[in-house]
Amino acid sequence: MELEVDYLESSQAMSEVVALPGTEPVIGESFCQCDRQEELSLGLSVSADCFCGEEDQGFDWEWDERFKSSGAFLSCDNRKVSFHTDYSCGTAAIRGTKELAEGQHFWEVKMTSPVYGTDMMVGIGTSEVNLETFKFSFGSLLGNDEDSWGLSYTGFLQHKGDKVRFSSRFGQGSIIGVHLDTWHGTLTFYKNRHCIGVASTRLQNKKFYPMVCSTAAKSSMKVIRACYTPTSLQYLCCTRLRQILPDCPDVLGAVDLPPGLRSQLHLQLGWVFTLSSSPEASEQNEDLFDDFQEEISLPSSPIPSPVSTLSACPSPSPCTSPFLDTVPYQCSCPTSPQTQPCTCHCPPTPPSSEYDSCCSEPEDYQSKRCRWT
Repeated sequence: MELEVDYLESSQAMSEVVALPGTEPVIGESFCQCDRQEELSLGLSVSADCFCGEEDQGFDWEWDERFKSSGAFLSCDNRKVSFHTDYSCGTAAIRGTKELAEGQHFWEVKMTSPVYGTDMMVGIGTSEVNLETFKFSFGSLLGNDEDSWGLSYTGFLQHKGDKVRFSSRFGQGSIIGVHLDTWHGTLTFYKNRHCIGVASTRLQNKKFYPMVCSTAAKSSMKVIRACYTPTSLQYLCCTRLRQILPDCPDVLGAVDLPPGLRSQLHLQLGWVFTLSSSPEASEQNEDLFDDFQEEISLPSSPIPSPVSTLSACPSPSPCTSPFLDTVPYQCSCPTSPQTQPCTCHCPPTPPSSEYDSCCSEPEDYQSKRCRWT
């Protein structure tokens, strides 16, 4: 039987990974500057565990001991999952304890081992997903059916068995973020807290679980953030702030807020402000902060104000999809000349949660990069 193997020759040193196809670990994609990946690739001793990016203390969910493959083992208060502790003869998977229904769900999974093999994936799935589908074979489990979506370490995104190139590869030390917006029905991925893109839309009224899977021996992943917040005006205001200040390292500190409110927002919605946008979003929003400061400095008397443009369309670019059963959407909003910013005149829609280029507009009015609908 074909095996994916990663042996430890001694407790002092890490041996090189067996040179089978697809077993060369991915390096150079870490969130931090720790040198653990280079040491492993050279077969040197492993340094102390890296805790970069692991600031959170409270977690909305952890991995579920009851719903996992036989090749998955839990530690660190059920937040770290290790796969195939001796050798691998198939694909192991696990799901989270919480069913993700209404609201905003965001979590991050850190690759805490060498990343190699047939596949290591992060994604979501319904309760219908069989975690033992590839128990005795190597395969890309998440996204193999219509009930799950999975992002592979190779950069491919999979759903219904179809794969599309979605991002660059990720390796040991990489932090993969997942944002499930049930209000707008979108699934968005992040790599090292920078937006990759919107993977799927029209996910309203569905219930999912966080999931990961791996075929690699001695591989492991760790949940370092698991947050939930209802889709409220407070949340929408915070996402708007992040959109206005896309690259600010301390958004809450840059705005004149009461200390108590600042602390509350940091505790409840701090994850919103840690995510960085794309360069395009930074260029589009570099002048918005002054306007925002003027708005919040106005007197609080009940004077008329224009309707919020949180869901205003950006430049009318089509929403592309690599699949034949979907059609591009062209924003029908009448726009002013190219020297003027685009103003949306669409019918009223739910407010947008866009705080970067990976906005979560309703499908009927979006003009963003999407994948599956």
